[in-house]
Amino acid sequence: MTENKETQLREKFANETAPVRRKDINAAGAELGMSEYEVWKVVKTLLSAGKRGYFYFKAPATEVSAPAEKLSAAKKFKMATTVASVVDDEIYIPKADPTYVKWGEYKTVLSVIESGHFFPLYISGMSGNGKTFMVEQATAKAKREYIRVQISPETDEDDLIGGFRLIDGETIFQKGPVIKAMERGAILLIDEIDRATNKIMCLQGVLEGNPVLLKKTGEVINPAPGFNVIATANTKGRGSDDGRYSAASIIDDAFLERFVASIDQAYAPSNVEKTILTKHAAKYDVDDSEFIEKLVSWSTVIRKTFEDDAIDEVVSTRRLCHIVKTHSVFNDRSKSIELCINRFDNETKTAFLDLYTKIDESAEPIATEEANTDTPLSEQEVAPF
Repeated sequence: MTENKETQLREKFANETAPVRRKDINAAGAELGMSEYEVWKVVKTLLSAGKRGYFYFKAPATEVSAPAEKLSAAKKFKMATTVASVVDDEIYIPKADPTYVKWGEYKTVLSVIESGHFFPLYISGMSGNGKTFMVEQATAKAKREYIRVQISPETDEDDLIGGFRLIDGETIFQKGPVIKAMERGAILLIDEIDRATNKIMCLQGVLEGNPVLLKKTGEVINPAPGFNVIATANTKGRGSDDGRYSAASIIDDAFLERFVASIDQAYAPSNVEKTILTKHAAKYDVDDSEFIEKLVSWSTVIRKTFEDDAIDEVVSTRRLCHIVKTHSVFNDRSKSIELCINRFDNETKTAFLDLYTKIDESAEPIATEEANTDTPLSEQEVAPF
């Protein structure tokens, strides 16, 4: 039915060669019973006239037939202002992952996305506890378009908003992911936002829900209905005092203030984590429920010890999933754990391995280099499981 309405809307202006005003398109859509969002889906595919609020249903003949080499520099610049993007492959509706377990603030995030309101949301929490996965799967449930931007200290306005690119010998303005998300009314996920520098201050207007002026072309971009921004980070924007996230920066308070709400996500409780690992094990054909039970018990003790400041490292849910996946390859509990915690220093690795052998008596101790520690984790009191 929607496709039929879109076809009827296009037919209304099929013979128009002059640019059509946006409000006239909206009025025609309303007569067909189309919502503003349905009309926008048609408008966003049209060619901009280079004037705010005017669009071509048919490209002018001069635009199609004029040889590229004979176009003036001014004409080429005008053409550049109308280029939406070179590719849009990064914008998509995520697929629902059967291994995902709904827990924590999932319903909160889903409610924000399904509301259709512009509601910038900031999600913080330790690495590997499912922040990004939660946003992706909530977007999949809502069947909304989604684009993920990975932030680094080098990310700047050109990466986010867009810039000129040399394509097929021509200089063309390519819109960045932020502008694409605004035009499509998509969910924009800014991942690891606390890794950025003050170069992302260009997003302040975006976080207010305001139109954005493309300074390099003069085009004004209005956010389409449904557009929203969700950011994830390991910190709350104040840097990392303990040094765990050394690349995390201090985010300007004026920038943070533009987020409507914040969520601080902890690791999943043991019963949820067990369900997560069980689904992950099924994905990789690992039939060892006892191993999963012991992994959850092991990680629970480690995290409790970490919270008591007795150790400096922690095992994330993501790392437990890595261990299960590794077990599908080697079918060896101890080896799987050892391979997946080799990234830790030798002292921590030894303590973690020793602790696991106390929880799982069937596990064979693995020879490791002698660690210099006065009170290894393995000597701390461990509740029976």
